[in-house]
Amino acid sequence: MEFGLVGKPNVGKSTFFSAATLVDVPIAAYPFTTIEANHGVTYVRSACPHVDLGKPCNPKNSRCEDGTRQIPVRVIDVAGLVAGAHEGRGRGNQFLDDLRQASALVHVVDASGETDGEGNMVGVGEHDPLSDIDFLEDEIAYWIRGILDKTWARIARQIELKDTKAEIAIQERLAGLGVTVPDVIRALDASDLGEKAMSWTPEQMLELSRHIRAIAKPIIIAANKADKAPPDMLESLLAMPGRTVIPVSAEYELALRRAAKAGLIRYAPGATDFEVVAPDKLSEPQRKALGRIREGVQRIGGTGVQKVVDEAVFRLLDSIAVYPVEDEAKWSDKRGNVLPDAYLVRRGTNAKQLAYIVHTDLGNNFIRAINARTHMVVGHNYEVHDRDVIKIVAR
Repeated sequence: MEFGLVGKPNVGKSTFFSAATLVDVPIAAYPFTTIEANHGVTYVRSACPHVDLGKPCNPKNSRCEDGTRQIPVRVIDVAGLVAGAHEGRGRGNQFLDDLRQASALVHVVDASGETDGEGNMVGVGEHDPLSDIDFLEDEIAYWIRGILDKTWARIARQIELKDTKAEIAIQERLAGLGVTVPDVIRALDASDLGEKAMSWTPEQMLELSRHIRAIAKPIIIAANKADKAPPDMLESLLAMPGRTVIPVSAEYELALRRAAKAGLIRYAPGATDFEVVAPDKLSEPQRKALGRIREGVQRIGGTGVQKVVDEAVFRLLDSIAVYPVEDEAKWSDKRGNVLPDAYLVRRGTNAKQLAYIVHTDLGNNFIRAINARTHMVVGHNYEVHDRDVIKIVAR
């Protein structure tokens, strides 16, 4: 599972990326600091089932801290997007191509209004961040339409001659973007299109592309620099209908994670406060900086970075955490490791689909599964639930 960080230049995407992953990347107050995409790993949080079992776990593909399982998720930070990217402006389609495998997008917006539409620095409050929302969604829709346009005459003929169903023909063209047949069916149902595909207008194709984007590449908005945003600007962003907007200070999160890594403070990502554990090692400027950060974090209810990550995975992508085991009595693998692996799967995944996610051979040879919590045998169509512990029985 992977999500992409998107937005115009100079809004703090790379700071967000570094805060979420602790990967050092170039960060500067000018446009296009990021040229090539940065890849890293961050973590979503879920209550670990070992608490229910009453035994410590031995994570292999994730980690557990104080009863919270932290499950890895890939994140990609791409170059800033400017209006007209689908026509080649900025890094153009290269930027968009970097997002092909992202399951969801985090749109980082400068809530302080101190960067204009091109990412140039202006005064705080001089640019309306609301104007940055629609343009990005438009650019991705134009990009999708452009991919369809390249071979649309052939695709439309296939559809009209009934050689191929519309959803199949369109999905095949967009498969590289991670678009599925069900995605296309939902988009077609939501679009106002005529009977004949050859007669679909550019406006209708753009409408279809907007629906495909909304379904296949859902977006959550990170209102970055919320700590210095004018209150009315931040309130306008948070009140946007039909969108999930979370106030964020990526700069504060990065500072706190680095201080925690250095052993100066105790801080859990997502917390609304922190504890200074090495006051004698702090300089006076550092004490003042931590004081400002504490005040800002408490004012906006946390730095927002971890909340964005969790919301993107668990709500936007409607994912759950599932724990496959080999010994359903001990909740362990064959070596005795308790709850060694945690998998993120889409809600609605069944037992056989989970088997394929764990390993192709398990899926091909699937016989049944056992719910380790209830000790009940379940069939291939059993829908797994959040924090289920599942043994897969295969030939």
